[in-house]
Amino acid sequence: MKQPRAWQRMLSGRRLDLLDPTPVDIEIADIAHGLAFVARWNGQTKGDFAYSVAEHSLLVVDIFRRQQPNAPVKWQLAALLHDAPEYVIGDMISPVKAAVGPGYGALDDRLTAAIHLRFGLPAQIPATVKRQIKRADKLSAWLEAVQIAGFTRAEADKFFGKQDPAFADGLTIRLRPPTEVRDDFTKLHQTLMEAL
Repeated sequence: MKQPRAWQRMLSGRRLDLLDPTPVDIEIADIAHGLAFVARWNGQTKGDFAYSVAEHSLLVVDIFRRQQPNAPVKWQLAALLHDAPEYVIGDMISPVKAAVGPGYGALDDRLTAAIHLRFGLPAQIPATVKRQIKRADKLSAWLEAVQIAGFTRAEADKFFGKQDPAFADGLTIRLRPPTEVRDDFTKLHQTLMEAL
């Protein structure tokens, strides 16, 4: 019986096996391009451009740096790449992830490990760092919910928890063309890699 295809051809020419991803098949250009064209909130945001996972990732790094001003560069890189698997598996809203079940999490974990190894990070980052990145991620989601996804503050507090506004002071979400976001994601990745 013929097995279904479980790989995707990337723009770089790499062939990424989703069931057995390897670091040699990971390219930052593929990640940046893919994430810049994947819409968060299933595209249900205000504005003329979708709010992309790449833009979200840049915001998470900004918040992470505010919350953890002495964080080593490698953990800033981990924050940038926290949703990197979505360049190939897309961004599913939490209710869909729950409906899909544990298989989604296992796939995400395999891709994350390969991506981390490709860029010199441990396959699994320490739990404390993961929690710090998640904290920045939640504040980002709260800001997105209130600023561009039509949530009231009360709704955002209910779903994402009350957030410390000090770490979001002056942060305004901008919706930009995907190519501009892709280029900024790539530049930040390069800057962090050079600083490692």
